[in-house]
Amino acid sequence: MIDFHLRKALHTAAGPGHLDVALTLAPGELLALTGPSGAGKTTLLRLLAGLDRPDGGFLTAAGQDWYRAKPRRWLPPQRRPLGLVFQDYALFPHLTVREQLAFAADGQPDNKQIVNELLAMLELTELAGQHPAQLSGGQQQRVALARALARRPRLLLLDEPLSALDLPTRLRLQAALAEVHQRFELTTILISHDPTEIARLATRVVELALGQVRRVGPPAMPAPSLRGTVLAVLPAGRAQVQLPGGAVIEVTLGRAARVGEELELSVTVA
Repeated sequence: MIDFHLRKALHTAAGPGHLDVALTLAPGELLALTGPSGAGKTTLLRLLAGLDRPDGGFLTAAGQDWYRAKPRRWLPPQRRPLGLVFQDYALFPHLTVREQLAFAADGQPDNKQIVNELLAMLELTELAGQHPAQLSGGQQQRVALARALARRPRLLLLDEPLSALDLPTRLRLQAALAEVHQRFELTTILISHDPTEIARLATRVVELALGQVRRVGPPAMPAPSLRGTVLAVLPAGRAQVQLPGGAVIEVTLGRAARVGEELELSVTVA
């Protein structure tokens, strides 16, 4: 069980704020964190990982204090049994895929077996001798996830790990993430802005705003969706999208799109 109450001053584009979050995670839970930019989601993950120090509170995992303000206790990040995956992967450019995993698994009694198992599970065996520059974004993210798992973490922290990937790759990695979460009996915290991703993966969702918990509960069922392919990019963040069956519609994305990009569109009935 992961139990914490953490406080930290926030400095956001909207001005100063204060993170104050108390949660308990059951073993094997996959918790999603969501909320607007500046809500404190990444700050909370960094506090849990030990990359930043809280201003107050406590953090315990399986009965072990990782942090406690009074009496003063602090477990440094390298001694916390956790894995951390960011959106930018943070792979070592000079190491091959196998070497990335071997570095993370160093010190484990069955490190070679762990590396081979993760290479096979995440479909990386044929890429084991390649360096990050030779890999696609989806392949690099699989390596980052495998490297985090190679430490046999008690807690897995994921900071929007799939948001920069195209839809087919994102769906495949969502399935891989669900598999490894169950296979390794992990407790996982996932930051995501994608309601469909949260509904597919999470057992519970926490919505943050300005460092405070606004809602805790089961994931909301997302609106029905369709897949489509971008045919043309239009001004003002709009695009022409072809739906299955050949129908073409115009949608507003609010972001740049690429011709040929696959999209998942929510369907709203007026």
